[in-house]
Amino acid sequence: MISIDLAGRLRRAGLSWHPAPGDRFAIPDRGLDDEIFVLSNMTIEVHDLPEGPIIGFNGTVEWALDDVAKEEAIWLPHEAQLRDLLGGTFRRLERTSSGYRVVAVIDGAEVAFVAEDAADAYGMALLRLIETVSADVAPAA
Repeated sequence: MISIDLAGRLRRAGLSWHPAPGDRFAIPDRGLDDEIFVLSNMTIEVHDLPEGPIIGFNGTVEWALDDVAKEEAIWLPHEAQLRDLLGGTFRRLERTSSGYRVVAVIDGAEVAFVAEDAADAYGMALLRLIETVSADVAPAA
């Protein structure tokens, strides 16, 4: 699973989240840092309110948590979501002796990203892609 640190870096870089059933997320800085939540139509779902989307915890009597603003949650995309977000830049996933290597074409060159977990390798590739694209569209100083 992608690390919360990397997920936060992806969000700060501009990755947007459109919550959907099955998505995993964390709620940092609220005493729940070690808990991973999953959106479900049964217990945890997104409610679109006039003030913005909130994540509702329905029927969770054991939690003193009714809802949180989407901005308070950090999306933890899974491998398939990260690979889809890489789109045509993704070349391959390789197993290494210490984990995984994702190879993607970024800025015209094949670049490798190595991590113990495949999701983190995908996430690092996506972060570089977002940063490269953002730099390409940034106004000249």
